[in-house]
Amino acid sequence: MVSRVRVWLNRTYAENVFFMDQLRRNPSDRAVEIHATHGDADSPVLAAADTADMEPEGLSPAAYVEYALDQCARRGIDVFVPRLHQSEIVAHRADFAAVGTALLAPTPEAVAVFHDKVIAYEAVQAIGVPVPPWWRVRTAPELVAAVEELEAAGHKACFKPASGAGGVGFRVITRAPFSLMHLNGFPSPYVPLDTVVEALEQADEQVDWLVMPRLEEPEVSVDCLTGPDNLIRLAVGRTKNGRRRGFTLHEQWLEPARRIAEGFGLHYLSNIQFRMFGDQPVLMDVNTRPAGGLHQLSLCGVNAPWAAVQLALGEDPGTMEPPFLGADYAVVSGPRQLRPVSLPHQRAEESEPLLPAAAPVPAQDAVETATETSESGSRAAARA
Repeated sequence: MVSRVRVWLNRTYAENVFFMDQLRRNPSDRAVEIHATHGDADSPVLAAADTADMEPEGLSPAAYVEYALDQCARRGIDVFVPRLHQSEIVAHRADFAAVGTALLAPTPEAVAVFHDKVIAYEAVQAIGVPVPPWWRVRTAPELVAAVEELEAAGHKACFKPASGAGGVGFRVITRAPFSLMHLNGFPSPYVPLDTVVEALEQADEQVDWLVMPRLEEPEVSVDCLTGPDNLIRLAVGRTKNGRRRGFTLHEQWLEPARRIAEGFGLHYLSNIQFRMFGDQPVLMDVNTRPAGGLHQLSLCGVNAPWAAVQLALGEDPGTMEPPFLGADYAVVSGPRQLRPVSLPHQRAEESEPLLPAAAPVPAQDAVETATETSESGSRAAARA
């Protein structure tokens, strides 16, 4: 009898409820139990898990590793998918192996390279992958010089943190003064250069930004599954062009993604993003973790989360090709159940779920229930 697999996802994105759904619907029908931890009691991943804990706050990275090792030992975790403190956790891979836990994460060297976008751009450029022009800036004069050079070449400038994820901190530079235009409608990523310069001059510390041209669509996010032998098992591109989404196996996107994943030890699941600079695809970003939209590959008949768990367990699924490419689609929001809460006048045992219990969303429909917040964040990140 094949034993069940116990998988832990630590403080992760809400969209990974779909990652969890796919693990449970694996092609082998192998039993999967999922443990989740988070710092937000209302994260839907806690409700979707079989067991869940709130994470302690204020732990240093070293203390968090000790907490994680204890969770793995006490919970009997077979595969740990770390997002929070990934770099510190992968440095202790042998310690996790000693308690019987495999890490579904890249090598420490790969995580270190792609934590800093400047180091990442220099590294991939050295192996022949095209990157956009970029400037690392820490002061107002450096920012102005970079923006002026980009504008002189006919580009619109944008900036984002040199280390960051999810489009946080991304802004597009405009020369238009701050006005009602910036206050109408929804919040915009556009920010006047004078406003940014003033903020930098008044700041008590330097920033660490990457300034570059705003890249054009389409954006293609290549989801890669790579074995610990540095060989790709699966690579599929997810295309984004405005609201329209689709899939591609074109080599102009997959070949540089394979070169990066295999060349830098991006073991298991990674996501490599490209956009257009003129008529050339260039690297935009590399995520050393499963992408929030990974579940969308289910529209191509692929269960990437389960294949990655197999690899982590030493059960090689072999080279995978999607049996078909799904039709174009759009991402819309939908509800997801949360854990019950207690109202001030209730005892804990009297509290009711905020939503009635519901079965997990089928994988083929999961794209219709991804959060609009994730989509808008991805669009913002894509502009850099």
